[in-house]
Amino acid sequence: MTKEEQLEQARLNASEANKGNTNSSKNNRLLNQTLNRAIVQEDGKRARAIVEALLSKAEDGDMTAIKEIFDRVEGKAIAKTEISGADGSPIPLSIGISFVATSS
Repeated sequence: MTKEEQLEQARLNASEANKGNTNSSKNNRLLNQTLNRAIVQEDGKRARAIVEALLSKAEDGDMTAIKEIFDRVEGKAIAKTEISGADGSPIPLSIGISFVATSS
């Protein structure tokens, strides 16, 4: 098999693996559909009540409610991770290999 054929086969395998759970989709999630229907009944009265309850908790200082509101309105904060050496210097990216003679 040539390198090009191997690469093509690897791409095909990756595309099959990246499909995820093909038995689940947004169209067949019973609980999600039921919840959506219940929330939008009566012209969204329940949805409005839920939002008002969340806002009330946030006003009372509930940090979970505050975080939820910010996550929904501003988008979730992206965690930034910086890896460095003990003194803040860059981590050296070198690998040392040494061969030792075996004793026989």
